[in-house]
Amino acid sequence: MHLQSQTRGLRYFIEIAYDGTSYHGWQRQPQSITVQEVLEEALSTLLRSEVPVVGAGRTDAGVHATQLFAHFEIEESYSFEALSHLKFRLNRFLPEAVAVNALLPVSAEAHARFDAVRRSYEYKIHMVKNPFLVNQSYYFEKPLNVDAMNEAAAFLLGRQDFKCFSRSKTDVKTYICEITEARWDQDGAQLKFSISADRFLRNMVRAIVGTLLEIGQGKLKPAALKTIIASRTRSEAGASAPAHGLYLTEVAYPKEIFEKYGE
Repeated sequence: MHLQSQTRGLRYFIEIAYDGTSYHGWQRQPQSITVQEVLEEALSTLLRSEVPVVGAGRTDAGVHATQLFAHFEIEESYSFEALSHLKFRLNRFLPEAVAVNALLPVSAEAHARFDAVRRSYEYKIHMVKNPFLVNQSYYFEKPLNVDAMNEAAAFLLGRQDFKCFSRSKTDVKTYICEITEARWDQDGAQLKFSISADRFLRNMVRAIVGTLLEIGQGKLKPAALKTIIASRTRSEAGASAPAHGLYLTEVAYPKEIFEKYGE
């Protein structure tokens, strides 16, 4: 059970999507504009009280999200029609780069971060110069062996210690994650890396992509990924791929937390 404040309101999940190009990531920061700040200010203005939001996780500067959940609490119980109207007002108030896709009443203990059971990301690469993908995909013009990259990606599957792909000086209790999907798909001159896990470390996906790109260029053999993982050393892995090719695409929860509060 998660600790709650002594006075609590009703809890709601908010599902958003955003283009991260103009934002310094999700989490509030003193000197930079972030998605969390923009969302909290919009909610607080429309609801006429301070409304903190707790996100499912944090994305770095320039990273996008097609689905991210956050939760917030307010005293008032909203009907379906009232939530639809609030969503409409929020979308009119928020910048064009941030969209609210849903507002959902949830169970009293539901937590956007701690109750997530799976997170999924995609990393997009284009290999032919395209001015319309400048901030949405990583332009990589060197030839890549996609089969070798997929052979290596298979070594990521399962429950393992992924410290080698974590940003240094990260304050976490464990580097263990269980990856359930990791694969590359190619459509002409465009590549997409899809990865799902129960949790991710900071900078983990971009570090994995950067390492797989080295394998795709023939700088490393696919089996080298096993050695890199076993090393638990960040310097053994490749450089992080740029942020603008990365998308948080899904945050999954147990169905029971979406039961309406009080019912």
